[in-house]
This record gives sequence, C-alpha cells and structure tokens, in this order.
Amino acid sequence: MIAIACDHAAVRLKNEITAYLAKLGFACRDFGCDGKASVDYPDYAAAVCQAVQSGECEKGILICGTGIGMSMAANKFKGIRCAHCADSLSASLTRLHNDANVLAIGARVIGDELAFEIVRTFLQTPFSGDERHVRRINKISAIEEAQK
Repeated sequence: MIAIACDHAAVRLKNEITAYLAKLGFACRDFGCDGKASVDYPDYAAAVCQAVQSGECEKGILICGTGIGMSMAANKFKGIRCAHCADSLSASLTRLHNDANVLAIGARVIGDELAFEIVRTFLQTPFSGDERHVRRINKISAIEEAQK
C-alpha cells in the first residue's frame, strides 16, 4: 500500500499519479487534500508519514507546489527518509543508496510524464543493501535519536 497526499497546489497531479499507479498494480491510500482551498502541507505530510511509520503503508508520496515544503515536514518524522526528486536518476539513487521511504515532488516544477517516471522509478527500485549504505543510514538514525 502506498500512502499519497498533496496540498491545494497539487490535487490534479495527485489524482493523475493515483490513477497511473493503479494501472501499474499499486494500491494507494489517499490522505487528501481534495480541493483547491488553501491548506497547510505539514498536515498532509504528517498523515502520510504516520502511515509509513506504523507500517500501514510501505512507502509514501507527497506532492506540493515545489515538493520542498513537503520534504522538509516529512523529514521531521522518526524513521522517515524523504527525498525530494525532480528527475528519475535521483529517484533511483535515493532508493538504492538511502532506502528512502517517502518521495516528495513538485507539481509546479515537473510535468505529468516526468512525475510518472519519477514515481515509477522510486517505487520499483529496491534498496541495494550494500554495507556502506546501511552504515550511512544507521548514522542518520543515530543523529535522529541524539536529537531527542
């Protein structure tokens, strides 16, 4: 199950991505938003990140105007490694090297076809599991723990 959410700037793209993922065989849980009235993106990032944290959803996708705000909010959650990506190479490498579990993209910065490519790449690329990458992810987790 993939958790997905957006703010008011990205409703159309969120709906397009959800339909695209259904065609690829991915089930999605939509955490909103569903309209053009202004909303606060951290609320939607929180819903997706909590679903990923709890294990209800395997990965998350967050979409706002640029993807930046969503990624900043998401990375405040323990165990969330959110990558803001605007190209498929970054989407691939963040899965291979960082085992990112949440993707943030910007509806105002990339077109639909590129968004589909980034999302597909993110969801279909496995973590490499290489020792050096595991070591680095563990260091990120240690930083997170030290901040408490």
